[in-house]
Amino acid sequence: MDYYDWKSTIKSNLFMLRLIGLWPKGEEGYKVDFYMLYASFLLLTFVLTHIFFQTINIYFIRTNLAAVTGTIYVLLVEMLLLSKVYYLITNMTILKQLLHILDTEMFQPKNSAQILEIESNIWAWKLIYKSFTYSCFGVNMFWAMYPLFDETDRRLPFIAWYPYNTRITPFYEITYAHQIISVSFITIIHVNVDALAAALNVFNGSQFDILEDNLRNLHKLKKNGVVDVRQNLTYCVRHHKHILSFADKCNNYLNWILFLQFFISGVAIGMTMFQLTLVVSFSTEFYAFLTYGIAITMQVFMYTWFGNEVKFKSSKVSYALFECEWIDFSQKVKKDLIFFTIRLQKPVKLSAFNLFYLSLQTFMKILKTSWSYFALLHQVNTR
Repeated sequence: MDYYDWKSTIKSNLFMLRLIGLWPKGEEGYKVDFYMLYASFLLLTFVLTHIFFQTINIYFIRTNLAAVTGTIYVLLVEMLLLSKVYYLITNMTILKQLLHILDTEMFQPKNSAQILEIESNIWAWKLIYKSFTYSCFGVNMFWAMYPLFDETDRRLPFIAWYPYNTRITPFYEITYAHQIISVSFITIIHVNVDALAAALNVFNGSQFDILEDNLRNLHKLKKNGVVDVRQNLTYCVRHHKHILSFADKCNNYLNWILFLQFFISGVAIGMTMFQLTLVVSFSTEFYAFLTYGIAITMQVFMYTWFGNEVKFKSSKVSYALFECEWIDFSQKVKKDLIFFTIRLQKPVKLSAFNLFYLSLQTFMKILKTSWSYFALLHQVNTR
């Protein structure tokens, strides 16, 4: 079999992360060099300052429920970004090691059927990745447009406090451009950090597909032209152990990200639905809120779907053992098969500190929670 390049499937994802200063060259993390200075400048100019001015403004509008929800639904997701950037940077070496592990012989597909299975998984990831990207930049387009159609004189896309008059030229134009560039930069970070996490789960699930196929063909796998069932089983046991280690390292990186993502997304979706009841229906601002809600929903779905795939694929690996010609195996191999089958009974469940599991059930719970937030805000506002 030819060497399968796992990194090539996410090269556009890694390229975008490198472009925005979040993927230094080499196998290690950041060093004190020009690239670190470049990354610091971008984060300070387009992330920290944008969030800072919006946060300060919360104090001045704290008594206005509609204004607060109109700011905080975006601000919470932007603050979530800071945690994603922090954990990406602090786990940079580990993430690069995980991608390097995929290049080892044990994680390589062994035949064309396994490659086809991997390609189908990656196709699903690319489809969701592109859909998420388009929806996010659709949001940015509406955010950039709706103040221009608003009857209010010189309105900015995002409510924020600035130490100068933003209604006069050239401060209005400069601030307007800074907000749009900042939110576009933040969007690129969100999309590509989330896509990388989803890709790791795709690779994890693909390893279970490879393991399942190898177990199904225990009686066929050849090494140096000879079939040794016991050696093949030992190889599969080691492979399974390495997959569990890979999944555990991925989960350690995702713990805090998932915890904050699920909590903030539930609140943000609820507040977005509330904002939809306050603006003029089918206006440019209405579509800005609508596309934003869709984008946040897709963001949560991307995490839960591919996490659910890991759970599903790991849960059905044990059935592959019954599909091989185990009847003709020796008693020793049969005993080993029984012990390995027992070990395979526990599926891999990716979670946020074992509180929220990456599953479609969790996705539905988040949507229900969002509706509860919306109902509460709507009731308070009506009163």
